[in-house]
Amino acid sequence: MIEINGRAGTSAISLSKVREHAPDLVSLYKSAGASIRNHGLEGVRAAVYLVLDRSGSMRPYYADGTMQHLAEQVLTLSAHFDDDGTVPVIFFSTDVDGSTDLQLGGHRGRINKLHENLGHMGRTNYHWAMDEVIDHYMDCASDSPALVIFQTDGGPTSKSAAERYLCKAAGLPLFWQFIGFGDPTDNEFAFLRKLDTLAVPARRVVDNAGFFHAGQTPLTVDDDFLFDQLLQEFPDWLEAARTARIV
Repeated sequence: MIEINGRAGTSAISLSKVREHAPDLVSLYKSAGASIRNHGLEGVRAAVYLVLDRSGSMRPYYADGTMQHLAEQVLTLSAHFDDDGTVPVIFFSTDVDGSTDLQLGGHRGRINKLHENLGHMGRTNYHWAMDEVIDHYMDCASDSPALVIFQTDGGPTSKSAAERYLCKAAGLPLFWQFIGFGDPTDNEFAFLRKLDTLAVPARRVVDNAGFFHAGQTPLTVDDDFLFDQLLQEFPDWLEAARTARIV
């Protein structure tokens, strides 16, 4: 475990520790820190999860390094929020395909290696992956909030199940930040936009989801812009969740 840097207003893991364990991620770490400061999130402690789509249409994004890069971006974001230097990663398609922990220093090439060992790439079902995140969070018995980065390139096979899980999870200290890869004009993303705007409090006690579309070539998206989008709605959720005594 990486040494804690727990002073108020500071990152959970210091820059010196990142330099020691993952020097290749220093630039990303600095970009993530700048975005955190811009959103007034300095000193916030939160678990960070990464959920990755393995449906058949995702194959090119694994092949060109996009998925590995996203994982590294999320890992450096997590280093500011969580002192253990670890991001739980869940791969899903028709079901949960597998899970692992991504760690500073053990991150290089890990996503593709794991992906290649998971076999068949199926359809797209969000709810099983959401259930896996919820179970993991509950098993940890944490009192900190969690930011769940949920990547996909399309809507789920079972839209009703995904919507039901999101609404039920609104009472938990979990914020779901969906990030879409692919054609921005594709109707596949209409459902994610719907999840982002589900009524409060009629459908859920707080707004516990955001959506950001990263386009057809997410590997070329500027790191600063991506971090800004991933954190766009998280501060508002934290405030609402505290008011509702969820956090």
